[in-house]
Amino acid sequence: MDKLDVKINAKSAYSYPIFIGENLINNVYKLISDNTKAKRYLIVTNETIYPLLGKKLASNNSEFIILPDGEIYKNMETLIQITDKALEMKLERNDAIIALGGGVIGDMAGFAASIYRRGIDFIQIPTTLLAQVDSSVGGKVAVNHTSGKNMLGAFYQPQAVISDTSVLKTLDERQYKTGLGEVLKYAFIEHTCSAGKDFNFLEFLENNQNNILKREDKTLCELIKICCTLKSAVVNADEKEKGLRAILNLGHTYAHAIENLTNYKKYTHGEAVSIGIKMVFDLALKLNTVTKNYYDRAVNLLKSYGLLIKTDEVFDKEMFYHVMQGDKKVTEGKLKIVLPNGEKSVEITDNIDKKIILSGI
Repeated sequence: MDKLDVKINAKSAYSYPIFIGENLINNVYKLISDNTKAKRYLIVTNETIYPLLGKKLASNNSEFIILPDGEIYKNMETLIQITDKALEMKLERNDAIIALGGGVIGDMAGFAASIYRRGIDFIQIPTTLLAQVDSSVGGKVAVNHTSGKNMLGAFYQPQAVISDTSVLKTLDERQYKTGLGEVLKYAFIEHTCSAGKDFNFLEFLENNQNNILKREDKTLCELIKICCTLKSAVVNADEKEKGLRAILNLGHTYAHAIENLTNYKKYTHGEAVSIGIKMVFDLALKLNTVTKNYYDRAVNLLKSYGLLIKTDEVFDKEMFYHVMQGDKKVTEGKLKIVLPNGEKSVEITDNIDKKIILSGI
């Protein structure tokens, strides 16, 4: 079992461990009790995960709330269901909420924990690759609003993250690959993350493709560890996304608009992200911020993992831009784009002409 200590912002003197390994869920309450004083737990999960893992977390000190599965349920109505259940249980401030599921569950359970009695302990047990490499780390919790994705939320750090690679074998092929959309993102931003070490993650992904697609545990542990280390370096430097942390949204400004305009039903988040990454590399090539060789390498990596690189939707460009303008990263009306500007490097810019931004839509 690997263990990372994620240090979040020296001002808050906050840190928490990320446990990465196989079959951790079999001893999950030992890891939980080592990292929280809570004695009672509300476990937030969904109707897909509960039949697979619910029995392993059942205890006399825990109760479940089982939610519908899907991004469309990541809303205020579902959030209220979670807090109502916590109130029904009479959870106290020294109790805890456990997120057992993917990014949607983690976001909603974490947001509920942040507002219930002004904040109670929160444990992440991510069950998808996307959640293990990205959404479970860094403390972003939120629900969607009709005006945009994750518009209502907070920064609220967990007490611990427990990433069991064995549960990834329960994912169907589509859900597994949707996590790879976020994984490959890290290859393109590694140098800008300034983690203090060169992981050569792009080369790692190129050289270990077969093992990754076969979900080989040792390779997955290393992959998750690298992604979490890169993300924690960024979060440590910029917990509240005032600057650097925005690089983690490579491709996301396009992706969030795609998700919104298809009502979160047609594409998974990772599928939208992989399409968005291709779009932003198209943009970078037009602006000459990347070479054709690096562009081809990036696109070939996306293709080699079987990720989507285009949408078959015909979007109204003005509507698409209007939705992009609703992105949380817009400042003073200026749309910020995370733009590749060299191998494994990106920059945040708000100085790209609207016509060029929309030229690839």
